[in-house]
Amino acid sequence: MGRRSSVPYSGQATASVPAVLSSFDDFPIHQTTRPVAHTATSDINHYDRYFFNGYTRDTRLFFAAAMGLYPNRHVADAHFSVVLDGGTPDARQINVHASRRAPVERRDANTVGPIEVSVLDPLHALRIAVEAPEQGLRADLTFVRRCAAVEEPHFFLQVGQRVVMDSTRLTQFGGWEGWIEIDGEMIDLAPGEQVGSRDRSWGVRPVGEPSSTGAPVADPQFYWLWAPINFDTFATHFDVNELYDGKRWHETGFVCPVITGDGIVAGEAMRDVDYRVGWKPGTRWADWFEIDLVPWDGEPTTIQLEPLFDFPMRGIGYGHPEWRHGAWKGESVVGGDRWDLPVDDPTAIENLHVQTVVRATASGGLGEHVGIGVLEQLVIGRHDPSGFTGLTTGSAS
Repeated sequence: MGRRSSVPYSGQATASVPAVLSSFDDFPIHQTTRPVAHTATSDINHYDRYFFNGYTRDTRLFFAAAMGLYPNRHVADAHFSVVLDGGTPDARQINVHASRRAPVERRDANTVGPIEVSVLDPLHALRIAVEAPEQGLRADLTFVRRCAAVEEPHFFLQVGQRVVMDSTRLTQFGGWEGWIEIDGEMIDLAPGEQVGSRDRSWGVRPVGEPSSTGAPVADPQFYWLWAPINFDTFATHFDVNELYDGKRWHETGFVCPVITGDGIVAGEAMRDVDYRVGWKPGTRWADWFEIDLVPWDGEPTTIQLEPLFDFPMRGIGYGHPEWRHGAWKGESVVGGDRWDLPVDDPTAIENLHVQTVVRATASGGLGEHVGIGVLEQLVIGRHDPSGFTGLTTGSAS
């Protein structure tokens, strides 16, 4: 019997994998003992992404963008989508999608095909550039904050022994300026004409091609409502995640003052949030919606949301059957699609996830105000308080 080594066995596979150094390793930003290119978890669903939306105050134009990095899948992707004449018989949606092999250098991860996201001033100003004339879209847009960014409570969801979500998200309200060209027609956006919101999230959540998870421990279910609203002097934020029986596992409520001069005032987190919803018959989309924001001190505020038109999120990859986030498409692939609105089948799985552009009316503690924003809805599977059964069955009422 040979003599035992005093050196712990590390495994040949681990020993043969070299460290991956990149330029960011020269900065004091490390959160683990490994190089920046190595994620803190080996979970294949680790992700790091941007989301943006914008809408003219008269709602004649809406756009959204998303860009994601999935280091453990070695994939990066990006999407840009525009809705013209939403809520009218001429409403149409135009989309460009791009996917590539993820770069080791994080500084190179801000460009995917014809779409580029640049951080001009962290937590203050960001730029989106799109150069996709083959898909009918070009753009140069700058987001400038209206409010300080807010950190939503941490997301954590475990199903059986498996962690499904473990992530952080920041949300920020802002205005847009620049231009969008659609099928050769230029649309200029002057400062103050277009408002919107953005978020940054990172961690673990389901992305990429679905894979086997072993024995089933729960029926497929996800209930998500997210409502960032812009008013003239402040913005409000609301979201909830619920289980099938209505129990919440995540909720957020903030009131964010608009920045004036050099003063930056942090958003005020609410003590409690609540909501009421009426579902559009035959869909899982809201027909009407009310939010209650309850501060730690003072009178609650109620915000009534009037749906104007729906933006299918598959235009920026969410639930898209061909351009799913984190899916391997090839070394560098670009595509596009377009369709008329509203979609023909609102209960098709790829159409469930929407952002509804809404007119908002606030009353109560914050006073009387009218604003504009979105109500994002993704309701899959059973939800007893709503009367939803099955995977995608629409509301019966």
